[in-house]
Amino acid sequence: MTIGGSTAETELAALAPWADRAPAITLAERRDRLARVRERMEAMGAQALLVNAGMSLRYLAGVPWGATERLVAMLLPLHGEPIMLCPRFELGSLTADMAYEADMRLWEEDEDPFALLADALGGVTTLAIDPALPFQMAERLRRAAPNVTLVDGAPAIDGCRMRKSPAEIALMQQAKNMTLAVHHAAARILTPGITTGAVKRFIDQAHRALGAAGSTFCIVQFGHATAFPHGLPGEQALEEGQLVLIDTGCTVEGYHSDITRTYAFGRVSNDEQAIWSLEKEAQAAAFAAAQPGVPCEQVDAAARVVLEKAGLGPDYRLPGLPHRTGHGIGLSIHEPAYLVRGDKTPLDTGMCFSNEPMIVVPDRFGVRLEDHFYMSESGPRWFTEPQKAIDRLS
Repeated sequence: MTIGGSTAETELAALAPWADRAPAITLAERRDRLARVRERMEAMGAQALLVNAGMSLRYLAGVPWGATERLVAMLLPLHGEPIMLCPRFELGSLTADMAYEADMRLWEEDEDPFALLADALGGVTTLAIDPALPFQMAERLRRAAPNVTLVDGAPAIDGCRMRKSPAEIALMQQAKNMTLAVHHAAARILTPGITTGAVKRFIDQAHRALGAAGSTFCIVQFGHATAFPHGLPGEQALEEGQLVLIDTGCTVEGYHSDITRTYAFGRVSNDEQAIWSLEKEAQAAAFAAAQPGVPCEQVDAAARVVLEKAGLGPDYRLPGLPHRTGHGIGLSIHEPAYLVRGDKTPLDTGMCFSNEPMIVVPDRFGVRLEDHFYMSESGPRWFTEPQKAIDRLS
């Protein structure tokens, strides 16, 4: 696939809503999630779990709400139906979003929702808490229920969320396929003088044309700006002989894509070409190291071995790799586990990760190739095939 030579109008006209859509998560799968979370709760000695509004509530109940200062949460006991705590004025909206019926406990704006929560706890003495619950809310709960021991609910919540089902993987596959198509279209519209802002606007429009609700994020960097992993403020205009780095994604039913491509617009220096090839080698080494049962940190180590043999680093020193090799992904764009030193989580079937061992040459340029993989029973599988060469995307 060539870089440049087309227009935004031509590329947008060629895009249509995605035809091969992955099915939404079923009620049966959500019920199974509740059962698996309860198994983990019981193993950790918790009699109930409090799940705040956010991605974990979406995971368990299908409610796509972000957290706010108002308590909207699910109390999941080991036995019996879930209890939802919600402002009374939000009842209609919450009921419409819930994947299944629950016991609704409602509070008015001038009432203390944590007193309501303490009452709902009944005889619970050990309560697992959503790791994303704000500190202030946890403290208000402590005061309302002083005899209840609060414990970290991450083993129950993250332990389930990090292992994706085939249905979740299919939704992520669609999101990643859509974003990869957008990357290809974006590369074709490049021309001397085009601004980073114009490319970002095109990428958002292209995601929408494919049926996404726009880009969840978009980083576009030219030339010197590629030396900064998340870019620089302000606009840049593209020049011949510059590297282009684009990192973007979308969601499908809440599940994220997150793909980065770095390529040459015209001919770039021999140094830039050599670093691009080294980046591709490090990405391949990380993928090869991601075998069932291997600790996450070994995947990061494998990428760094490649860079250190080439004289980069070591560790986070530059020129080299300034951040972790990858992150878990799903309903949150960054979620456990992480491909970084110190994360000893064994790789297991259904885990999904980015693979992006970026190389930064300070004040000159950077190269990041980011694709994602999921763990099958026999080893890693790419969601998207890595970029083939510095002067083409496929």
